[in-house]
Amino acid sequence: MSDRLALCYHALSERWPAPLAVAPERFERQLGWLADRGYRGATFSELVLRKRPGRWVAVTFDDGYRSVLRAGFPILERLGWPATVFVPAGLVGNGRPLSWPGVDRWLGGEHEPELAALSWEQLRSLKTAGWEVGSHTCTHPHLTRLADAELERELGAARGECERRLEGSCISIAYPFGEVDARVVSASARAGYVTGAGLYEQGAHGSNPLEWPRIGVYRADDQRRFRAKVLRAGRRVRRTPVWPVAKRLHDRLRRA
Repeated sequence: MSDRLALCYHALSERWPAPLAVAPERFERQLGWLADRGYRGATFSELVLRKRPGRWVAVTFDDGYRSVLRAGFPILERLGWPATVFVPAGLVGNGRPLSWPGVDRWLGGEHEPELAALSWEQLRSLKTAGWEVGSHTCTHPHLTRLADAELERELGAARGECERRLEGSCISIAYPFGEVDARVVSASARAGYVTGAGLYEQGAHGSNPLEWPRIGVYRADDQRRFRAKVLRAGRRVRRTPVWPVAKRLHDRLRRA
């Protein structure tokens, strides 16, 4: 029997109070619990394309924050697991903090250093260590809102830049904000991607390699919530088409 689990993290930080920043100690405890249950690590594309017996987990990081290398790599190295990092290729290596709607509110304050991006040299070192480096487009836009020509540019230019900088193929993409539809999937295939990372909470619940569901893990996810998210029963619920509707209703009630 095969169990394939894909997790989506972003940054790792004790101090940064952003929802996407998970404390390193919590991250280590979460992965340790999976290891104790017999899970082994795989890159995202390995997980999606190679159905193997046993329990497999792909730890993925969106955006390419430098904390992934500083705090995440040593933990994964101790486990002997590879991981996958998806980077906005047009924003890597320019020396500026990562910025787009949602994280730009941290610019100019005490937490701005948390927005530092991995360099291409650092990404090459992760790739040498067995990690997968995938595309997160060029500029981290909402892909489903782009016109066709702009969509093609974001997908194709990002893949080309990753391949040029890392001197190897780039077959995977993570869709910014988890937003993907049939048009984006088709455009991704035309751009040469083979695997695509979505999110359960944004409606990805099938088995299409270019719309593979991941479980988002965030700062508020303590060990109890993490276990509830990753257990197979919880994932089965998230695979049903009614899950996004139920989640939106739940979130609306919580805000009321």
